[in-house]
Amino acid sequence: MNKFLYLPLVAFSTLLLGGCGFGKGPQGDLVGAEDRPEFNPQEVPFGMVPCPGGTFHMGQTDQDISASMVNMNKQVTIAGFYMDETEITNNEYRQFMNAIRQDSIDVLGEEYVMTELYPDTTVWVRDFTYHMGDPLMEYYYTHPAFDDYPVVGVDWFAAKYFCNWRTKNKNAANEEAGLAPTPNFRLPSEAEWEYAARGGRDLATYPWGGPYLRNSKGCMLANFKPGRGDYASDGYAYTSPVGAFFPNDFGLYDMSGNVSEWCDDAYMEASVPVVWDMNPTNPDDNEPRKVVRGGSWKDIAYFLETGTRNFEYQDSARSYIGFRTAMIQIGMGTNSSLN
Repeated sequence: MNKFLYLPLVAFSTLLLGGCGFGKGPQGDLVGAEDRPEFNPQEVPFGMVPCPGGTFHMGQTDQDISASMVNMNKQVTIAGFYMDETEITNNEYRQFMNAIRQDSIDVLGEEYVMTELYPDTTVWVRDFTYHMGDPLMEYYYTHPAFDDYPVVGVDWFAAKYFCNWRTKNKNAANEEAGLAPTPNFRLPSEAEWEYAARGGRDLATYPWGGPYLRNSKGCMLANFKPGRGDYASDGYAYTSPVGAFFPNDFGLYDMSGNVSEWCDDAYMEASVPVVWDMNPTNPDDNEPRKVVRGGSWKDIAYFLETGTRNFEYQDSARSYIGFRTAMIQIGMGTNSSLN
């Protein structure tokens, strides 16, 4: 071939290969795509605290008094995430309900909103027989005196819908401000919840670390049922305002007592040996039982233990079950923590 014909072919081939992605960027260097937005370190979401990732022994830390054998010990690793400092309150949930009724009532329908998303206040009467729950049914969610109390009467589906709304609400504000979208708010996995409850104290029976329910001054460390017929020794007959008791070492309040909390996982008795040992979770849409953790104002101390597992049916709202949300840490190491 004539050398003068060969040179243009080489130049054309080089141009063609570069245009098909075989080039190395400007000056032939591998620099990555240049149209990416700038990434700033993820800020701690408002109302949340960082839970630095780590390894811990998940499972029962005390005697399995029911001989259930559903929570044998297993060492697992949890990546860093954020969790709400407190349980979602009545007033925070009211913000969600106001937004839904203002923006989505025509799409969802008033019947769906009021029966599926609005807190079922009748739980204060239905959950217990021969109990005068009418005053709480009338005032607990609506009266401003209870604004800072944990929302109850919300089933698993409503808690999930709240998480989706919170994500969209935050990202709409971020987009308007020219900020990057935030990761999804969601219910914590069962493993994340237990890891967060222990606050970095491996094999801790309770979130405060020790095996006792009172501090050195004799004060109760959580809102629960200390004894038969005794609901008031901790200072509250029913729920307490969120944050009324000391936080754990992660800065999380009421991880034991006050209200039990929905987790994202489906409940399975044999989940411990089945799930993976890195960020374990058990999603199963065909299982109507969902994990609840932490114990509540009406529970004995056994249910307050960090290793005690329990469940409720996903469509059941109770006067003793609430929730809090979680969010992953992105662009961070496993043991990361943000200040």
